[in-house]
Amino acid sequence: MAYTIRDILDRVDRFPRVDIIHRPTPLRKLERLSARLGGPEIYVKRDDLTGLAFGGNKSRKLEFIIADMLEKKADVVITWASLQSNWCMQTAAAARTFGIKPILMLFKAADQPATADGNVLLDVILDADIRFLEKEKGRIVKAAQAMDILEEAGRKVRAEGHRPYLVPVGGSLVRGDMDKPLGAISYVAGFAELLDQTRNGGGTEPDFVVHSTGSGGTQAGLVVGAKAMAPACRIIGISVSDPKGPFSDEVLEIARETDEALGLGLGILPDDVTVFDEYLGQGYGIVDRAVAETIRLVFQTEGIVLDPIYTAKAMIGLQDLIKTGFFKPTDKVLFLHTGGTPALFPNRDKIFGFLVKKA
Repeated sequence: MAYTIRDILDRVDRFPRVDIIHRPTPLRKLERLSARLGGPEIYVKRDDLTGLAFGGNKSRKLEFIIADMLEKKADVVITWASLQSNWCMQTAAAARTFGIKPILMLFKAADQPATADGNVLLDVILDADIRFLEKEKGRIVKAAQAMDILEEAGRKVRAEGHRPYLVPVGGSLVRGDMDKPLGAISYVAGFAELLDQTRNGGGTEPDFVVHSTGSGGTQAGLVVGAKAMAPACRIIGISVSDPKGPFSDEVLEIARETDEALGLGLGILPDDVTVFDEYLGQGYGIVDRAVAETIRLVFQTEGIVLDPIYTAKAMIGLQDLIKTGFFKPTDKVLFLHTGGTPALFPNRDKIFGFLVKKA
């Protein structure tokens, strides 16, 4: 069954949300980058300009998740992610706005300094309760392990007389106190927004949406939105952390839960989830020359700054898919900029070293 944009937004509106972002975020054609790469028409959806803190895709999710916290009368939020997490920083920013104390479990490699830079600096400014834990370099911590740690922290907070809200990384998987796929639901609405922009702008809807995918909620929401409103549009996730096999299963799980929560009856299939893991490089969060050069390319051609952990790797994937003929020259490809630019600064030395020629 095909749904209209209004049909979908009416269903999304059944879920409460707070107003913390600028909507709609800009969408425009990347004329110079399209010409430079000699491929299809490339567009960008600027979700790095959502307006909360430094912007990003997590802000859309937090509109629904913060509303759920308030409904459940939480006064503390506990979440986790990697050291320079956009998710944790934006969660802290949104929580503080509504008088909720943030506790952040930040996982870092043993040789990774926990300096007040990038998102960690912003976490400190927000007076978040930051707790550092160790992880394996270049790897993502598994959700089950992290949720066990969150549960233990939650028990201690409850014993102190508070009402904690436990939420998994990225607001993606339905875990902890988030009993609906709220992060993904936000990106069903996000897909409706971009579709409305393309149709009302006199253009045609995209054939592909390419984005960096890390915890799965954004991709799951886009998959549901596309299948409901524009079935010919294919959602391409460029993994920044995990092999595509197990990660695709997680995206599929979230997408099916989202379909059920919205009552759409779409019947999400494994083939609806497309993940490329060929662009992981040396692992999650590890910056290499290709990342640095891609950041330079997009900044020089379009004045848009990518981040080194997520969006640069997604753009590396997009470029390679053009080179290998995955896209036709007539295709319209929309690149979703999911934010994360504070991560540039903790990686300044690596980026500088790759881009500045030695005398």
